[in-house]
Amino acid sequence: MQKLHVIKIGGNVIDNSENLHRFLKDFTALKGFKILIHGGGKVATQISESMGVSANMVDGRRITDIDTLRIVTMVYAGLINKNIVAQLQRYGTNAIGLTGADGDFIRATKRPIKTIDYGFVGDLSDKSINPGNISKLLEAGFTPVFCALTHDGEGQLLNTNADTIASALAVALSTLYETTLIYCFEKKGVLQDINDDDSLIKEINPERYEKLKTGQIIHSGMIPKLDNAFAAISCGVKSVIIGHSDDLGQLKGTQTFGTRLTN
Repeated sequence: MQKLHVIKIGGNVIDNSENLHRFLKDFTALKGFKILIHGGGKVATQISESMGVSANMVDGRRITDIDTLRIVTMVYAGLINKNIVAQLQRYGTNAIGLTGADGDFIRATKRPIKTIDYGFVGDLSDKSINPGNISKLLEAGFTPVFCALTHDGEGQLLNTNADTIASALAVALSTLYETTLIYCFEKKGVLQDINDDDSLIKEINPERYEKLKTGQIIHSGMIPKLDNAFAAISCGVKSVIIGHSDDLGQLKGTQTFGTRLTN
């Protein structure tokens, strides 16, 4: 079974051109099949505000009304996605920039209204990803670069969490490839002390994860990231790594970096 790396980069990498270029060089050097997923929340927020549209966030999640959806479509699928694709072409990766609507690769459902109306936000299921179509791209020599947009099959684009997309892609493609899911952001990995970069937790299993949550070592935005990661492992993904974008180049042979999540 061939190897596949599914890699998600955070906004802090995208926002810093030097970090982004370093990451994209390391990404290009990574052998075998690979998929890149990105968001771009900070840029979307800045452009929204410049256009007089206030960003509305609840628990780190963006409320996506129709004006916000238009802006994130322009920013995610246009400005950020095509810049990343152009830079990858420069470094020798034959990248192709995509939303979930392209090729019917990722189909979502609009999040139902419960206590909060999130607007045009998409939720994924175990039927959302079309692994056969994505595999055709990989086998043809293309490297997919997905932004955080999906569609509902009825003509509606939906803003969808990039971490969730990465996890869903890794799970769906693990039936075809030996898949490693990697979350790259601005920290070395999961830290015992968020203010101490040297307090890296190198391995976490589900039992330790529960203890870290109970002790408030892991909290806020890191919880959905790790929930997605452990769900991916339980569904066939070989391993999940969370680490600094600058350290991706260490991923050679049997070497690893950041925090590795295990069963």
